[in-house]
Amino acid sequence: MAIPMTAEQLLAALRAEGVRVQEHSGWRTHNRNHVGAWGPVHGVMIHHTVTSGTDASVRICRDGYSTLPGPLCHGVIAKDGVVHLIGYGRTNHAGAGDGDVLRAVIRETSLPSPNEADTDGNARYYGWECVNLGDGKDPWPAAQLGAIERVSAAICRAHGWNQRSVIGHKEWQPGKIDPRGFTMAAMRARIAERLALAATYTVGRGDTLWSIAASKLGDGNRWQEISRLNGMKGTAITPGQTLKIPKK
Repeated sequence: MAIPMTAEQLLAALRAEGVRVQEHSGWRTHNRNHVGAWGPVHGVMIHHTVTSGTDASVRICRDGYSTLPGPLCHGVIAKDGVVHLIGYGRTNHAGAGDGDVLRAVIRETSLPSPNEADTDGNARYYGWECVNLGDGKDPWPAAQLGAIERVSAAICRAHGWNQRSVIGHKEWQPGKIDPRGFTMAAMRARIAERLALAATYTVGRGDTLWSIAASKLGDGNRWQEISRLNGMKGTAITPGQTLKIPKK
């Protein structure tokens, strides 16, 4: 359980994780707080828009429909990896879902299959819509998947959650299929790997894996951990290269 971040804290967390952010006018106060609770929050929920085109998708998610007022999420993740912030607070993204799923998210354990809609999810999850038709054919570019990973990791890192706090809409509400085109299990694995990182490091002139391990991890003998984490087959590094650094 956690008190929601402020809008400024969210923005700072996203930028610290390397997310490319575009802020839309009034996003910090555009919400549905007047109709119900926002928080305590327990996790992150990923959706697809069933739309094409960034501008149209952002507009729909910000304004909503006559039968479902906006905002429909906190941000829209475009195919180029840019995250468009459109609302903050309670949003119409999750709807009612399975309370057993929420309890599993809180415990950060394996999810049961959703079979009822007895719990308000709009109050409990950060919601992110990803631009995709959801037909199983529309591609998910690497930049977009990377942005989903970074956004999710940023929120988990801020709240001290692990990757099991990130779920798909289809894992929350019976009958939903989003996100379609990649598996949440694979995405959670990516998020777990990112959360295992303390930071990244840009190689400088004269650096070696041993010297980097000594300065960043306090033990030069941990250079092999850096090598494995970055998928290296040898020890060669070059100035300007970005390396993932494991936690101390």
